[in-house]
Amino acid sequence: MTSSDAGGRVRPSISALFGTAKPVIGMAHLLPLPGSPLYDRKAGVDGIAEAVARDVAALQAGGVDGIMFGNEGDRPYVLAAPPEALAAMAAVVARVSPTIKVPFGVDFLWDPVATVALAVATGARFAREVFTGVYDSDMGLWKPDAATALRRRVELDRDDLVLLFNVNAEFAAPLGDRDVATKAKSAVFSSLADVVCVSGPMTGEVAEDSLFAKVKAAVGATPVFANTGVNKDNVAGILKHGDGCVVGTHLKKDGVTWNAVDGDRVARFMDAVRAAR
Repeated sequence: MTSSDAGGRVRPSISALFGTAKPVIGMAHLLPLPGSPLYDRKAGVDGIAEAVARDVAALQAGGVDGIMFGNEGDRPYVLAAPPEALAAMAAVVARVSPTIKVPFGVDFLWDPVATVALAVATGARFAREVFTGVYDSDMGLWKPDAATALRRRVELDRDDLVLLFNVNAEFAAPLGDRDVATKAKSAVFSSLADVVCVSGPMTGEVAEDSLFAKVKAAVGATPVFANTGVNKDNVAGILKHGDGCVVGTHLKKDGVTWNAVDGDRVARFMDAVRAAR
């Protein structure tokens, strides 16, 4: 099932993709990849694959609606994907993906063009990144390239790839004075966002409810997802205003971003989600 925007562009149905309204995407954070400062040379790529496979199993057992792989461990982050890290992430996702029974996606921080390429190489159904804007960031001056990323999607024959646009980037402040709702509306109109993601200032921190409501009002039929800071205590309010969420930190042991996924926390979170939707 699909819908069309005012320009006649066909937009994939989120409920059809995930099999439910207001889906939950659980994050499968990869350990540091080759070339990054914290990469574990002794454990190697095999160690990364084994760790993320355990996280994927816990997420699925807990009942999430989708899984997204991200290279969260590659601190400090870069703005152009190093070839060795991109290749390693593709290899890890390819190794683990046969065990996944729900739709999966990818995100290579912070490179939208590489993220689309990674999605195509791994057979991902969706991809998330910061595609638009210019930012003063921890990584330096940040200028994503939505045009190249979306053209790559067409060139690689993946019109079905759903793109989640993070419109207020973490670890960064936008240059310019447009508010988030205006930027979200512009991302849909000019850059063809399939889904708009709203973030807090950092990983694990949630945006205010009022911001979700403003963004949703601005983008109309385009789905709006909470991108950070979602937990079992606030998810009901988030799903009241939004169309889904991405959750990572809250599902980890002790609620720490860098820990392994805690299956019991996933199950409790999904119980709260089912009660809310």
